[in-house]
Amino acid sequence: MSSPHIAFIGAGNMASSLIGGLLAEGFQTNQLIASDPGAETRSRVAEQFAIATTDDNAQAVAGADVIVLAVKPQVMKAVCQALAPQLSAGQLIVSVAAGIPCASLEKWLGDVAVVRCMPNTPALRRQGVSGLFANARVSSTQRALAEQLLGAVGIYLWVEQESLIDAVIAVSGSGPAYFFLMMEAMTEAGAKLGLSRADAEKLALYTALGAADMAIHADVDAAELRRRVTSPGGTTEQAIRTFEEGGLRNLVEQAMNNCAARAAEMAEQLGQ
Repeated sequence: MSSPHIAFIGAGNMASSLIGGLLAEGFQTNQLIASDPGAETRSRVAEQFAIATTDDNAQAVAGADVIVLAVKPQVMKAVCQALAPQLSAGQLIVSVAAGIPCASLEKWLGDVAVVRCMPNTPALRRQGVSGLFANARVSSTQRALAEQLLGAVGIYLWVEQESLIDAVIAVSGSGPAYFFLMMEAMTEAGAKLGLSRADAEKLALYTALGAADMAIHADVDAAELRRRVTSPGGTTEQAIRTFEEGGLRNLVEQAMNNCAARAAEMAEQLGQ
């Protein structure tokens, strides 16, 4: 499909990041429309991206090839039930709402093609990571559309079991907060060592950026990179030993298990 039309139901931060990414990738403004109940939100999106906006979801989805559900999980059921009579055959539903399983979307919307996505907040900087799961009604052409959409704000990967979306949440969906916490802790420790807070923060943030860039482009895994910069008897070895003796690996595993468990719990609650 060379010129798909995409409707966004909800025009908040994630929708805005997707709209901006698509326009940067060459989409035309007349291919996109956003619906939102907030006049201020609609005005911001119209001014920033020069696309059509509306407060009428039925108007937004008419003729759309892809419908992106970008509303809060708590209102998803009501939005979907109101939207269901307006849908046409062949439309693809893409949900970027956390915690809403495909079965619930199908129950509220009918027999529709659904791709459930779990993007993360760096999508706002077009550095996002998204996990995608497609129900059985999604065609190869629609898969390509979903890839085009999420690829506009970063990288993506498909999972073949919907339950693995919970693992995606534990690794990348919630993952930015883990690294923010590490940056925060390093900044505080650097300040206690005598650096100004501003200098400590700059060192921590750009060290994280450089380490991630090295890991992405290296021909070896992160464990080997760590070994290469950990000289026997040196300063880095001392720090790494402290992390290991403090149980860092077990703590990370426990935290991610708890995150995945909460994601499954929320899916059950929100999908009622």
